[in-house]
Amino acid sequence: MSGKQVTRREMLQVSALATMGMVLESKAAWGQARIPVVTTTSGKVRGFVQDGVNVFKGISYGGDTAKCRFMPAARPLPWTGVRDALAFGPQAPQPIHARSGRSAFAPLDETNPVNSEDCLHLNVWTAGLRDGRKRPVMVYIHGGAYSSSSSNGPVYDGIRLVKRGDVVVVTMNHRLNLFGYMYLAKPDGTEFADSGNVGQLDLVLMLEWVRDNIAEFGGDPSRVMIFGQSGGGAKCATLMAMPAARGLFHRVATMSGQQLTARTQEHATESAEAVLAAIGLSRTNLEDIRDPRKVPMEKLVAAMHAGRYFGPVLDGRALPRDPFAPDAPAISADVPMILGNTHDETRLLIGGSDARLFSLTWQELPEQLERYRQFLGTMKSADIVADYRKWYPTSSPSDVFFAVTTAFRSWHGMVIESDRRAAQRGPTWAYNFAWKSPIDGGKWGAPHTMDIPFAFDNVEIAASMTGGGADAQKVADQVSETFIEFARTGNPDNKAIPKWPRYDLAKRPTMVWDLISRVEDDPRGEERKLIADAPYLQPGT
Repeated sequence: MSGKQVTRREMLQVSALATMGMVLESKAAWGQARIPVVTTTSGKVRGFVQDGVNVFKGISYGGDTAKCRFMPAARPLPWTGVRDALAFGPQAPQPIHARSGRSAFAPLDETNPVNSEDCLHLNVWTAGLRDGRKRPVMVYIHGGAYSSSSSNGPVYDGIRLVKRGDVVVVTMNHRLNLFGYMYLAKPDGTEFADSGNVGQLDLVLMLEWVRDNIAEFGGDPSRVMIFGQSGGGAKCATLMAMPAARGLFHRVATMSGQQLTARTQEHATESAEAVLAAIGLSRTNLEDIRDPRKVPMEKLVAAMHAGRYFGPVLDGRALPRDPFAPDAPAISADVPMILGNTHDETRLLIGGSDARLFSLTWQELPEQLERYRQFLGTMKSADIVADYRKWYPTSSPSDVFFAVTTAFRSWHGMVIESDRRAAQRGPTWAYNFAWKSPIDGGKWGAPHTMDIPFAFDNVEIAASMTGGGADAQKVADQVSETFIEFARTGNPDNKAIPKWPRYDLAKRPTMVWDLISRVEDDPRGEERKLIADAPYLQPGT
């Protein structure tokens, strides 16, 4: 398939045809007219057809957030006529090079991104419009922690999922970093009371839009699956504990993204105070921060580093409890959930910005592990290395470094979430993505972000990550079919994979994605037992 975006010439042609009142009678492969128009709750939008799929990009699901900084967003004002939905909307305000450390895997990012506070837009791919088919809806929430990136990258294109499984695919952008998660609430009032979670409330607003509009796009509002990778998975986990999101989604899949605890109000306030100091504001003139004329967007972006980390806040309002502490949230206990990680998370998360880590010596290894002391607890680095050398005698020092940091930093939270779901007896399935990329001689293994193009069936678009080819496609066939079936039924079992039992505490059955996928009971069990002795600290909280 082609992963190209609509060209400027094509956009002008479509607009010109619509203006002249001309209707093309030629039908695409899925039976739709060449210029699809849909009526949303705010007004009509005009999309286009690509490879036989109806595509709508940049549909507003919320108003310009410059008008409601640090406040919950409003629904878009209704419009008359027909709006073009032909190109992605802008990404949330952020440093343009926020994800430069991951540039080796370019398909995740948009070329020449545009920042804007008017960022509440979504995109829809569908085979049919208003045809009563009630297709499953797959809503993807992008990663980049809570601070960066967008859904505008080519790897998130929904065409192949639509053609493979006749689903409706939705992606979107929302407020991030300090614009979405800076806690400015005053102890003595309700002003800015929701500021620490407006990025999450944007996602609730988006899901309300899906509920109210997706039938027009041939989707079933009672079968909505949310899924996300890294920060996107963490956002999904957080939504599972938000009362406002209850009933807006019916299945969840988190990919390398966990959120056990939210930020405390005290910790979040410290970050906000640091930002206010950086831009020269105090609590006495805090209202100025809402005015883009007094505090331009660019000034806030430049001050972002002062706050260091932004994420959901345990505010007692939008988020009344920690997402997965001390247990799994009761309000989503009945929602089927898939959780997973990649086998070699930190080869990209850490190794992507430090090439020296791929050539460590045994003498250097303990010192390098000490940089991640917060995840190791009181365990001695030398003792951990000795265990790993016993379990994996052919591993190199660098292999051990990435295995240890993956287990303690990235995998630990997923194990805890899985165990807490199992204790709750919620329908849960666990996976480990183990297929290794051949890129750069295989140095990356199965790193962070690797499962995204397989879930979207876009391994050729993401050939710089996957290498493309028949082997990658064979894995993508299994993963994408499974995600589609999960969206359709709430159960991942399908003909493309072995029988996948629910996760439980007795056997811990886990799907291992590979060229020939398999279910293993308690894979890497010795590592799991070891990390259980270390306290898990949610990064940033």
